[in-house]
Amino acid sequence: MAKHKSVSTKAESGVPDRSPRPPAGRTGLPHAPDPPPLPLAGEGGGEGAGERTGAVAETTEDEEFSYLVEPGDAALRLDKFLALRRPDVSRSRVQRWIEAGAVTRNGAPARARDAVQVGDAIALAPVVDPEDTAYTPEPMPIPVVWEDDSILVLDKPAGLVVHPGAGNWSGTLLNGLLAYDPALARVPRAGIVHRLDAGTSGLMVVARTIAAQTDLVRQLQARTVLREYWALVAGEPPPSGIIDAALARDPRNPLRFRVSEAAHARPARTRFRCIRTWTLGPAGPRVSWVSCRLETGRTHQIRVHMESIGHPLLGDPVYRRHLPATLNGQSWLGHQALHACRLGLVHPRRHETMEWFAAPPPDLRDLMRTLGATEGELSAPLPATAEERRIAPLAKPGGGKG
Repeated sequence: MAKHKSVSTKAESGVPDRSPRPPAGRTGLPHAPDPPPLPLAGEGGGEGAGERTGAVAETTEDEEFSYLVEPGDAALRLDKFLALRRPDVSRSRVQRWIEAGAVTRNGAPARARDAVQVGDAIALAPVVDPEDTAYTPEPMPIPVVWEDDSILVLDKPAGLVVHPGAGNWSGTLLNGLLAYDPALARVPRAGIVHRLDAGTSGLMVVARTIAAQTDLVRQLQARTVLREYWALVAGEPPPSGIIDAALARDPRNPLRFRVSEAAHARPARTRFRCIRTWTLGPAGPRVSWVSCRLETGRTHQIRVHMESIGHPLLGDPVYRRHLPATLNGQSWLGHQALHACRLGLVHPRRHETMEWFAAPPPDLRDLMRTLGATEGELSAPLPATAEERRIAPLAKPGGGKG
């Protein structure tokens, strides 16, 4: 028989909820001490962002929660009302619960768009989304560089697909994460909050709880996560620049994206600076070492943006326009020369700024040393420029290093 929790919300009056909470435990879901309330999901924190009380942070599948609608919440959409009551859960997840029939209003099925009224009794029996548990754990080496109860930071090797999809239903990072930590089965997408292309190596963060995942997604939406990549590109780009160009899927090739002014194109913005340029041979083509920082995280963003300004990445199997014939004939790495070397974020539980650096993998490292980079240059983050310090994206100062 399902356990039942009654939660009387006092958000508008500022009176904190005193309902008993379940004991802490390692369930793969948020556990005590509870994280502080988080804003609603959505771009930039979403509408209605702000602190609310009355949330119960730890949940198991057989627990049911009920909420009484008070005057301050009258006329809110049902999904928004529940998202405010459960700030540790994204609004899209609440909507899936409603669609699955896990939410009732006064004992009857409800719709996400229904407006709640004073005195309504809202019951919630959280369910696990089928897609969250449909994947099989597969043991594999997981190159973890940092872990605690809230997050994992790992250094993904090139060639590893991040998430199952068409043509790659097994052997992905997600499968490996489920074997590394079975509790990640309770977190959507096994805690993955951002992806790297299969051919790209480098740092990724994975959430180990739903609360941490929600917090990290909101940091990504607010563009406060530092994501720096090193790339080798054809030619000699300007010393620095900003590529502000929306991206859309190429209608002639569904595997490609392109710069587009179409109404459905998604905004994309990349900052870059040229670190070093080498000339191959007495009169050969030039190759440059470029540092890129993402302000948005679109699929193939750096690869498309650099190709769009005439400097495609070496080894890229898809984005090769403007690549000189002498470079096009080289085998290079067998994948694009792109590595996510630096990651910085505000820890979702500690609320401290943390930052990690990962040197390029051996194949890219060897190529860069052959071109002329020194071991010292490849073993540490580049010093920030005055402009980068001015626009440092991390939301909070201080904190520690990973």
